[in-house]
Amino acid sequence: MSIKFDDFLAEQLKDPNLKKEYDVLEPEYTMIKSIILARKEKGLTQKELSELTGITQADLSKIENGNANPSIRTLKKLAAGLGKRLQVSLV
Repeated sequence: MSIKFDDFLAEQLKDPNLKKEYDVLEPEYTMIKSIILARKEKGLTQKELSELTGITQADLSKIENGNANPSIRTLKKLAAGLGKRLQVSLV
């Protein structure tokens, strides 16, 4: 039996301690997921996106794996390379 990630996550987030920690990191997870999905929708590899943006493939890998904290400037380059517009807001 296969379980979908979203279903697994929903189940795990029933734990109040885990939910609290997840909520702290949620903006990062959302950005990472957005970058990966946009890259895949465009049919681009990290290497191809690197060539479009001037961001090294190693740095793209770090960003997508959550091991880097990209600047707004870097996020703008990624958005442009993906044919998107960066939108940042405080709510």
